[in-house]
Amino acid sequence: MSEFATPSEERNWAMFCHLSAFSGLIIPFGNIIGPLVLWSMKKEHSALVDREGKKALNFQISMSIYIFVSAFLVIIGIGILLLIALGLINLIFVVMAVVKTLNGEDYQYPLSIKILN
Repeated sequence: MSEFATPSEERNWAMFCHLSAFSGLIIPFGNIIGPLVLWSMKKEHSALVDREGKKALNFQISMSIYIFVSAFLVIIGIGILLLIALGLINLIFVVMAVVKTLNGEDYQYPLSIKILN
């Protein structure tokens, strides 16, 4: 992205930061690696991409923590339901973030631990 990126290009890159979390469906830890790579590449060129990339990373790291704990809870029986719920929550919240970002609106992920400021 050049220093003369249009607002539309910035929104697209910010949207890709959120959308890249779905790479976790194919690549182990892709839900973190995808947003991390895009954010790292574009954060210096756009405040919007920097902000949205951090949000996407914080949420995906949080979801990974929740999934790890739920996987451990499978032993006592409630983990399966938690894993299903977390999968649905991840899908719904990422789609909401993508739509809001493309519309130029601010979206804060619920359940997100603020790791990156």
